[in-house]
Amino acid sequence: MAIQIRSVQSKAERKRFVMVPWRIYRDDPKWVPPLIQDRMETLDPAKNPFFEHGEAQLFIAERDGEPVGRITAHTNRLHNEYHKDKAGFFGFFESIDDESVARALLEAAEDWLKKKGCDQALGPESFSTNEEVGVVVEDRAGPPMILCAYNPPYYPRLLEACGYQKAKDLYGWHYTIGDVPEAPRQVADAVAQHPGLKLRPVDMKNVLRDVRIVRDIFNAAWSRNWGYVPWTEKEVEHSAEMLKLILIPEWTTIAEVDGQPAGMMISFPNINEVIKDLNGRLFPTGLLKLLWRVKMGRYRFQSGRLALLGVKPEFRGSTLGGLSVLLYVCAHRATLKYGLKVGELGWTLEDNQKINAGIQFMGGSIGKVYRIYGKSL
Repeated sequence: MAIQIRSVQSKAERKRFVMVPWRIYRDDPKWVPPLIQDRMETLDPAKNPFFEHGEAQLFIAERDGEPVGRITAHTNRLHNEYHKDKAGFFGFFESIDDESVARALLEAAEDWLKKKGCDQALGPESFSTNEEVGVVVEDRAGPPMILCAYNPPYYPRLLEACGYQKAKDLYGWHYTIGDVPEAPRQVADAVAQHPGLKLRPVDMKNVLRDVRIVRDIFNAAWSRNWGYVPWTEKEVEHSAEMLKLILIPEWTTIAEVDGQPAGMMISFPNINEVIKDLNGRLFPTGLLKLLWRVKMGRYRFQSGRLALLGVKPEFRGSTLGGLSVLLYVCAHRATLKYGLKVGELGWTLEDNQKINAGIQFMGGSIGKVYRIYGKSL
């Protein structure tokens, strides 16, 4: 039967867009339903600070009146200004295993991007490289992680059949959390003795202040990376509110040298473990369950994600050259003390050889490969 592509215009249609994955993944035992309210707010221009510098159009694919796929097409002014290009993006891509559905969705997104003056399409990015990105093309270890992509194995085939090629691979690094390896432990212990170096966790009473510090380190440490987009003040405020709900302070570290922020490490518990049975719904009882499990300490997480680790360029030399190793070790020790079994670090760029070598030094191995695809328009 013919495929019809509908542009999402209303809140009710946006809710329908959000619910498409429930059909795609209904027989997938590994899939974790996202929180519906969170997804609705992510796609709401009035609530997501992305829309201060971005524009998006949502599309749903239907067959016989039933949704069989979805996609967003979006522009990101900050990306284009920083990288001096005309890239456009697609994201939130879902499709049944049918090339005609995927092609119809991608062509709708491409047509919209062309009208916005874009000369290439990159994705999936939902909505930028600071959010969920890529398609899982290799999955060697570990459960689906918080704020990381998960998809059926046929997605790469669909995208490639529609003319998309690899733009960049991103690595998710797998750790089995046990004793800290001897070599990195020695480096960490030596760096910890550096005069003026102070390590502290994020202060939950001053979360906004500390997230601003994290933002400043991020913007300094990542600015030369492929796909980098600056973190705005509104995004900082938005992230601070989210972190209040899920952060375990002992899993974080801010490094200061003579009172100046030098590096940071932010790890999260894998919230996917405690929301899977909520089926995306916080009401009427889901919110109580979530707070009971996370904030009241009634659940012991088995997995976690080291999402951010960075050191400002001016603190990477001399005896502080091993500060990143010290931050790795802080994460390792904190989660080991908590009883975590496995962790994922990332993502990292496939061609960031120095960082990837450091992760291997710490005992990490590539567990997942997330791929961003591209196509000239």
